[in-house]
Amino acid sequence: MTDTTQQLTPSQTVGPYLSIGLLREHIGSSLVPDDDPRAFRIRGRVLDGNGDPVPDGMVEIWLANAAGRYASPADTRDDVSLEEGFQGFGRSGTVDDGWFEFVTVKPGRVPTEDGRPQAPHIVVGVFARGLLKRLVTRLYFPDEAEANLADPVLSGLDDGERATLVAHEADGGLRFDIRLQGDGQTTFFAV
Repeated sequence: MTDTTQQLTPSQTVGPYLSIGLLREHIGSSLVPDDDPRAFRIRGRVLDGNGDPVPDGMVEIWLANAAGRYASPADTRDDVSLEEGFQGFGRSGTVDDGWFEFVTVKPGRVPTEDGRPQAPHIVVGVFARGLLKRLVTRLYFPDEAEANLADPVLSGLDDGERATLVAHEADGGLRFDIRLQGDGQTTFFAV
């Protein structure tokens, strides 16, 4: 007699459906046109615990506009204007040795839930093989030293953790590498 009890299948990692389903969408890596005078590039690599590139991952970014307002129904602040056409969300697959790239604008400061100002930052999500859930981190700007020191999130981290969240100037834009684990692991947040 055959056992007909149903069993749950094991959880699956991102697998090939990442590039099939998520990277074919209309969401791209250019949040503003290259010729926008405010535009700059963010480039980086996603690296695994051995320091090897992850060529089949995906990086998402979410950020406020230059005035500091999110294009989200949850951001109801009428005193800060929305920017027509700016959604503040982008997606880039990793290719050729784990590289990703975005073209965007520097976001303005946004408040915490209790009203304290945060340093300008970009929320970064990472999807890759071996992950059951996305990893979430932040990118902070190297030219915002004073705001970074007062930022409620950064100020709660030790020096090594903070260092993994501040991008570096490189090639006329910013460089932000994401190390999934191991020495120099990027600081990730439970969200």
